Amino acid sequence: MNTSDRSPDVLVIGAGMVGAACAYYCSLAGLRVTVVERGAIASGTTAACEGNILLSDKEPGPELDLALLSSRLWREAAEAVGAERLEYQPKGGVVVAAAEPTADGLRELTAVQRAAGIDAVDISAAEVVEREPNITRDVVSGAYYPQDSQVQPMLAAARLLREARARGATVLPGTEVTGFVRDGRGAVRGVRTNSSSAPVIHAGSVVNATGTWSGQTAGLAGVPVPVLPRRGFILVTEPLPRVIRHKVYTAEYVANVASGSAALETSVVVEGTRAGTVLIGASRERVGFDRSVSLPVLRKLAAQAIAVFPFLAEVTLLRSYLGFRPYCPDHLPVIGADPRAPGLLHAGGHEGAGIGLSTGTGLLIAQVITGAEPDLDLTPFRPDRFEEAAA
Repeated sequence: MNTSDRSPDVLVIGAGMVGAACAYYCSLAGLRVTVVERGAIASGTTAACEGNILLSDKEPGPELDLALLSSRLWREAAEAVGAERLEYQPKGGVVVAAAEPTADGLRELTAVQRAAGIDAVDISAAEVVEREPNITRDVVSGAYYPQDSQVQPMLAAARLLREARARGATVLPGTEVTGFVRDGRGAVRGVRTNSSSAPVIHAGSVVNATGTWSGQTAGLAGVPVPVLPRRGFILVTEPLPRVIRHKVYTAEYVANVASGSAALETSVVVEGTRAGTVLIGASRERVGFDRSVSLPVLRKLAAQAIAVFPFLAEVTLLRSYLGFRPYCPDHLPVIGADPRAPGLLHAGGHEGAGIGLSTGTGLLIAQVITGAEPDLDLTPFRPDRFEEAAA
């Protein structure tokens, strides 16, 4: 049984930010789309992140190329859909250095970033304070990134899915994929689900956009993809006036993003929201899907935030939450067709950059499915690269 008289051209597994972007761009390309999601829309990693669209934390390479494409596409999406409907805020980012060696490293980074196409501006300690008047005076220098922006992730995912539905897409929450349908040659031609109304959904192409669980989904198809969960905590303050103007983080954050260590790493990231609350991150550790709260990690994040913005010592914390970033060993997402399972495409493993990289990922997936020339070379993101490396 199918959900309609005609099988979709594309079936997207996962209704988080990346799955929503895949559905949005596939529908823009004129494809018939069905999205299945085992829970509620945007209820996984998308519900437990800050909504950052960053260039500032990227070094030259394939991920930066994808980030530059995605940043442009986010601006275009905000114009087409409405910035208010996405809570899209092009507020820019400020990175600060508290010691001379760190400042030297930051200047080296901005130099190579500028050469790669990022608008990265070196600023003095006085200019840091001018941009963020409430910041500590114990800063040596900083960098300003006007291209950094932000969306409200759950709202943005829901809005892109609504846009896809307006073009005929079908979205089925509460529908878990339990297996894949193959044709006589072994190609993927649909999925099996736990839904009594749609136990089998046939499709021309199937996209695995299940985020932190995309390795498990790939396993159902017999094609290993080493996506692992990397746990992170975020603190949320009481609503405040506009006391923090940009996304602000320390230069050590870039190193922690690129680290492959399974151990706990923290580097402060502080930013305000439209609602007035301040979000404080970011921690990273590989502990599987352990959802237990770690008070030492929360205390460390709070202390690091106070060191950058001393006024936060007098601010009440409302809550904390945690999420799991989809981590790949080489820190690159898995995007594109899987040669081991024709008909199956992957769009996952973006770690903490999934919101920012989702639009570029969605466009590339749509281009692959329609046979258009992709905007980027997908070789660095190919799904079978880990097996090649092992061989």
